[in-house]
Amino acid sequence: MKVLLIGSGGREHALAWKLAQSPRLTQLFAAPGNPGIADVATLIEIDVENHEAVLSFCLSAGIDFVVVGPEAPLVAGLADMLRAENILVFGPSQAAAQLEGSKGFTKDICARYNIPTGAYRRFTDAAAAIAYIHEQGAPIVIKADGLAAGKGVTVAMTVEEAVAAVEDCFSGAFGAAGAEVVVEAFLDGEEASFFCLCDGTNALPLGSAQDHKRVGEGDTGPNTGGMGAYSPAPVMSAEMVERTMREIIEPTLSGMAESGHPFEGVLFAGLMITEKGPELIEYNVRFGDPECQVLMMRLKSDLLPLLLASATGELAGLQAEWRDDTALTVVMASKGYPAAYDKGTPIAALPAEEAAMKVFHAGTALKNGALVATGGRVLNVTAIGDTVEAARDAAYAAVDKVSWENGFCRRDIGWRAIGRNV
Repeated sequence: MKVLLIGSGGREHALAWKLAQSPRLTQLFAAPGNPGIADVATLIEIDVENHEAVLSFCLSAGIDFVVVGPEAPLVAGLADMLRAENILVFGPSQAAAQLEGSKGFTKDICARYNIPTGAYRRFTDAAAAIAYIHEQGAPIVIKADGLAAGKGVTVAMTVEEAVAAVEDCFSGAFGAAGAEVVVEAFLDGEEASFFCLCDGTNALPLGSAQDHKRVGEGDTGPNTGGMGAYSPAPVMSAEMVERTMREIIEPTLSGMAESGHPFEGVLFAGLMITEKGPELIEYNVRFGDPECQVLMMRLKSDLLPLLLASATGELAGLQAEWRDDTALTVVMASKGYPAAYDKGTPIAALPAEEAAMKVFHAGTALKNGALVATGGRVLNVTAIGDTVEAARDAAYAAVDKVSWENGFCRRDIGWRAIGRNV
């Protein structure tokens, strides 16, 4: 098969690395890709926001299957255009991608189909939202309704912080994404990421991970796109997985089909495990980043047939095979992130890869033949081990071999699991 992968981050490098191992693959292309992806795929210089350009390449190159990595092209309807031309796509339709594209849409689905989640209200007016916040008190959660690159959510511990977050949204801090705001109850518990492949009717559980969203050690400081992750998440016991499937995933799938928007692709449930059980924080309609990196390190099965089964409605009866080991990834970011940071800083050296260690490129480019950092999150140093501690130690040993003066990372990835003596 000729496969085109859309995207350029660490998630896409992990997907490309795993897809490249498939015996069913004839040729792998990536648009736009990055220097790490270039090791396993042919990079194509097209603007992925230009859907006509993507379609034109698919037709001219004879692409059999398109795998869409990031959420923005899905929310913008890329999958619909390709399917209209009879090109197989891994990823949901524009209508189904509203599960990530609109926080309010997801909350309404939860309310309609009795899916456990925090109580909420939707607002298009700052004054009304602020009045509601004063009614409810803090802690409370403020979310820009639309896509905000992982930065449109504020977990406000004070009323003043919540009011400031609402004012940020309505003042244009997140562009059109903040034109509507969802204010929801604060959920207390432990977060987990849970992934399922879906084909519109069936869901195949893939695995769990735990992300580390805040920039500082001990989960302090502002939220980021993710500073590290490990898989599996010990909090997602067999019983919790079964409850999540029964109470959250299956009602969502049937509800989306009943609403006329059957969901095909990967459904990423951000969960809070509370005293009552699993509750939905949010849905994403693509693999997590950096959770994808640890999932791909643990996946023993061929990824390509699984993604194809999702795209063709043939997931029923399939299973995915996983390593029992723990995978852990440490995100190396540019100093200053998630605020302003310098771009184009040189990365002088990376560690030599080993069977149990891989560096995924998340925000890199080649400038005059030299590797430079172009993003906020730049490298995902990922290792696998028989315990969380072993995976952590291997990952940080590799981090210490990265020669990049402008880079930094958290030094406590995996702390919750290690605290359980896992």
